[in-house]
Order: sequence, then structure tokens, then C-alpha cells
Amino acid sequence: MSKMRLGILGGGGDSLIGIVHRIASGMFDEFELVGGCFNPDPIENKAFGKKIGIKEKRVYENLESLIETELSLSKSERIQVVSVLTPNFLHYPMAKKLIQNNFNVICEKPLTTTYSEAQELELEVKKKDLVFAVTYTYTGYPIVREMKQMIKDGAIGKIQKIDLQYYQGWINPIIKDPELRKTVWRLDPNKGGLSCCIGDIGTHAFNMAEFLTGMRIDKILADLNYLYPDNEMDVDGTILVRFSEYCKGVIRASQIATAEENSFTVQIYGENGCFKWNQENPNYLYHLMEGKPIQILKPGNPYLSTFSLKSSKLPPGHPEGFFDAMGNIYNGVAKALNEGEISDGSYPSINEGVRGMMFIEKVLESNKNGNKWIKLDQNL
Repeated sequence: MSKMRLGILGGGGDSLIGIVHRIASGMFDEFELVGGCFNPDPIENKAFGKKIGIKEKRVYENLESLIETELSLSKSERIQVVSVLTPNFLHYPMAKKLIQNNFNVICEKPLTTTYSEAQELELEVKKKDLVFAVTYTYTGYPIVREMKQMIKDGAIGKIQKIDLQYYQGWINPIIKDPELRKTVWRLDPNKGGLSCCIGDIGTHAFNMAEFLTGMRIDKILADLNYLYPDNEMDVDGTILVRFSEYCKGVIRASQIATAEENSFTVQIYGENGCFKWNQENPNYLYHLMEGKPIQILKPGNPYLSTFSLKSSKLPPGHPEGFFDAMGNIYNGVAKALNEGEISDGSYPSINEGVRGMMFIEKVLESNKNGNKWIKLDQNL
């Protein structure tokens, strides 16, 4: 089966989200990255395209040249889907042009900088009958998908309350310095849009609440914190939410939660039990039931739903970060080949392979000799 031809806008250099998308696109062998514009600086753009193996003729100066050139190619060569990984203010104009020219789109969130822009894009997508995805990444966790299925199947009964908290601390040292703030595009309303904290991470919590419950939040009451009078963008917020008169909850989001890293926690309470999940420990779903012991569900096990199992790529017991770990080993080997000098532990060497075999044999020896202490060879 031929792979879908993927293009990317943004995500070059040391972009966190860029490498996430490139790895993710290759995980199931469904996509092949064939072109894009990765950086507004022409020199850096070309250098980055070359670094990741893109043919020079398909490293484009801008979106316009990408569209023009790709449309001149046959359908069997043309980019089929484009990922938009740029700062927020570029999402709408780029996505709109792509849709108008019949490209499918994968877009980072928030979708646009205004509600009206988002509505306009939705209408255009429906007219063109295109695929358009917005990357609320956390909905992709296999165990989160299990939670969704179990809620749908009535495992905890009628939903009564939700409590979602997404706390980060990365803006805390920046927000104190007015000059330093100017260097962060998320704190610039001309680039980040109307909101910083809620637009960046609060939307994840909102999306997750509706994704899991299958319901739509009806009403909200929000209290945001800007921390300083000369700061234009929210950096913290608490939002009371109502699905209905008898189903309510809270969404808490902060980027000034000192020393927090990426603490996204989900708690969904039903009439018969609840689910608890934490993104920093994503392999465990806690199922609490009235009057019964806590159950802990883990991905990849046969007791899970088809929806969850189809989303798992590994056997039970392998954490979600397994792919990143393997990628780091490959990266260590690549550095050794290219630079000849690496830091200790960049990849397991043959010595570690030899010690592994020695360990196996010594274990067998100890067992055979009556479960005795066996000294391992420390010279290896």
C-alpha cells in the first residue's frame, strides 16, 4: 500500500512540536514526508529540509510556492495532506488557502485566533468534503480511549461531576520580566491570539471533557489571572462548567503553577463510580467503584475495548514513551557515526550486550548449583 504524501508548514529547527509530528507520522508507516516550508528564514529552511532528507525542489519558500508547485504535479505525486505547525496567528490563513486548493489538513491547536475564523474554516471543509484534523494529542492515548468507551458503556453510570486540571510552570520565570515576555510569541496577542493559557492548554482540558463524556458543556463561569497589569495575555484560569442543571464541574489551567511540568489530570465522576487519569503517568487508568476495590487498567491487555486495543502499538507493560526511548538510541548511534564522539549512555554498546549474556548464564548456573550466590565478572 502506498503511503500518504505529507507536507509540513513550520516545525523546523528545535521545534518541540515539529519532531513530535514527524515521529508520529511515521509510526504506522501510513505517511511519507515529501515536502514543506519549515522556517521563514530561507537559509535555515533549506538547511533543515536537507537535514531531514527532503528533496531540495520540494523545500518551499512559502505556502504559496508549495501550493503552486504541488498543484502542477500529477495526483500520484502531489502532497495529499499538509500539517500546519506554525504559531497560532498563521493557522487560519494557511489552513484556508490549503482548503481552497483541495488539500487535506492536520492543524495544531488552537485552530484559529477567533471563533468566526474557525466557523468559516468548518464551512469550507464541508463544502470541499476534505479531511481536517486538529491535534488534541491526549485523546490518542489508548487508555484514554478505553475510558471513553467505558463511560459510553455505562461503567460509572450517569455523569455527575468532572474535574480536569492542566498545570504547567514554564511561563512563571518569564512573566516577571516585561522585556523577556516580548520574546515569547504566546504572550503576544498579535501572534498567540486572544488567549495564552486557555488557548494553549485550557482547550485541551475542554476538549477532553467533551471527548470522554460524549456530552457538550452548556455553560461556563471563568476567572482568569493575568498576574501583572501590563501583561495582556492570561496565564492562569479556573472555569466552572455545566453540562446541565445536575451535571457540573471545573476546569483549571495554569502556566504559572511553579515547578509543574505537564500535569494534566482527569477525574470523571458518575453515579456508580469514577475514573482518574494523569498524563504524566499515562499507562494507568484508575477505576473507582462504590464499595469495591480500586481497579487499575493498563493498555494493550485483552480485557480492554476494541477501540483501545486498536490504538495500542505495543504489548502490555511497555510504556507510551517506549518509542521515544528507541528514538534516543538511534539518535545516539547516528551521532556516533557522524561525529565520532558521544556522551556516556547515548546508546547501549556491545559491552552491555556481552554483560547481558553473562548475566543469563550466571543466573542459570546459580539455579543449577542449588540457588547459590554467584559472583558476576566485573572485568567485562
